[in-house]
Amino acid sequence: MSILSRRLAVIVSWIGHPLVFVTISVGIVLATQLASRRAVGLISALFLAVIAPTGVLLFVGVRTGRWRDADVSVREERRRFYPIAIPLSALGTIVMWLANAPRYILRGGIITLLLLLAAAITNRWSKVSLHTLFATYCTVILFRVNLLCGSAALILAGLVFWSRLFLSRHTIFENISGVALGAIGGIVTAWISI
Repeated sequence: MSILSRRLAVIVSWIGHPLVFVTISVGIVLATQLASRRAVGLISALFLAVIAPTGVLLFVGVRTGRWRDADVSVREERRRFYPIAIPLSALGTIVMWLANAPRYILRGGIITLLLLLAAAITNRWSKVSLHTLFATYCTVILFRVNLLCGSAALILAGLVFWSRLFLSRHTIFENISGVALGAIGGIVTAWISI
């Protein structure tokens, strides 16, 4: 394993971290679909309700030794992560509802919550890659919003898939499971009218 390849994999993995990938993707969706003032208000509310608390949770978890890394890469450690991450996701959806966010944002929040629940249930047998799950989920949604953004996200999602394998954080099955769940979630969120 070359040092350069490892560094690239680590950088891609950080850029593809669900908190980063999802935040940027939601920002793109809001910026392209809503007036800028409304978009800034919603992304700020989402940041304060979900993204910042989850980031603090991960940081404190690593600092205290609760988790080995900010990816919560050890399957047994995820048993302590999901019971906190799932309510935070639910809180984000409630905040978006209270902020009178568009229906597609609320649907995305509900699907995100369901994806986390599915990953938590699956964690009993297999550690689904949340990196590939949310990279795929966001990519499918971004293709609906903007072809160029979707194409860029697809390239990054492919690199995230590679990085998770290269860094030995996931098996091929765990990555493919993440892609499958993310694709289903993205299709339901952005491509099916409910």
